[in-house]
Amino acid sequence: MGYRPQTRSPRNAGRGHQKSQHEKAKARTQKHRAGGKYLPEKQIATVEEVVEKTLGSLNKLGNQIFALSPFSQYFDDWLVNLREVLSEFESSPAISADDQFVKERSQTLVDVEGELAEKRLKEAELAETAKTLSENNHLLVQIDEEYAAKTREIGSKSNSKILRLTQNVQNLEEELDQLKQMKTSFLGAFSKRAKEQKLAIATQKLNSAKSELELTVRNFTVEQEKLHDEYEKKKQAIIEKVQSLEKEVENLETDSSLEARRSACKALVDAVNALIQRKTISPS
Repeated sequence: MGYRPQTRSPRNAGRGHQKSQHEKAKARTQKHRAGGKYLPEKQIATVEEVVEKTLGSLNKLGNQIFALSPFSQYFDDWLVNLREVLSEFESSPAISADDQFVKERSQTLVDVEGELAEKRLKEAELAETAKTLSENNHLLVQIDEEYAAKTREIGSKSNSKILRLTQNVQNLEEELDQLKQMKTSFLGAFSKRAKEQKLAIATQKLNSAKSELELTVRNFTVEQEKLHDEYEKKKQAIIEKVQSLEKEVENLETDSSLEARRSACKALVDAVNALIQRKTISPS
């Protein structure tokens, strides 16, 4: 009979299997904790960190530039952001707001809300001003057109009358020249006395025609000047109004709320700094 060596299982084989199962269970536990249930708690921000963040946000809001008119469209969002910054500051466990801070903060908010409300109304008024400006610019064009039309009308009527009177004067001058050239005779029908009478009548007619022509030309000039004066007076009044409206409308392109918002944020920065200084001097 041959010799068969006996096989012996490793001494720690069972333990190795147990260790493997334990490590797997541990890995599962760590993975489960990493999933969110057993994550370490978030560290609470320090006073310095809260103050630094708050002051940075306030300075940013205080210098925020609104892009386009009407600027009042941004007011509500800006106030919401401002309140959120203050709420986050006061709700921090590292901060303990006292009555003085709350009073200063509340008053500043009331003040800036009031100022922004006034700016909103002013901007609405300026929008109406811009509409009025557009209407007056249109009126200027209309005045020019009316003046040009009346000038043509007066000129057409006057020129027609002046042309007719001028032709009449020329005819009378020719008639007078013909009378002057006619010869007289003692025995003929056309005596010297008759010629003088005809010359006197023709001269009178000519003088009357010339006077009427001169008067017509003068009246035309006077009417033109009167029309022009009225036109200039009316136009100048509209121009002055337009210039005044343009100055007002220029404000539509400028954010007039910036100074009020900047002042409010500065007041809140001062209030935060004062609160921290009070807490440092007399910790609660």
